[in-house]
Amino acid sequence: TKIHAVVNGSGLPVRLLLTPGQASDKTTAPELVGPLGLTGDVVGDRGYFGQAVIAAIEASGATAHIPSQSNVRVVRTVDRDLYRERNKVERFFNRLKHFRGIATRYFKTATNFLAALHLACSRLWIRHYESTT
Repeated sequence: TKIHAVVNGSGLPVRLLLTPGQASDKTTAPELVGPLGLTGDVVGDRGYFGQAVIAAIEASGATAHIPSQSNVRVVRTVDRDLYRERNKVERFFNRLKHFRGIATRYFKTATNFLAALHLACSRLWIRHYESTT
């Protein structure tokens, strides 16, 4: 099982999607970004490169910043400074690993695993917005 995530500028999750481990990232990306109504910039890694993905992102009004894969003839240029913002997604996944049940894949069914992910994500949101005074 793979976890696909859309995070905001603060690195907090906006949408989660579970797919089978053998499924391609390209096939699930339009489902992941389609209903969000994105604006601004969308940064993704090479696994999400594909015309359907880029078309879905641009149809929602956002700009896709996804580098092309190595086997493509026409290389897509990407703003390197903006592409570095992708580390917020990686940091989100590292924060998820602080929850032992998720890190060890304790929940065997996809439904229970997704429920545990939602609980962990809600804790991340609460931790971000809780008062420190």
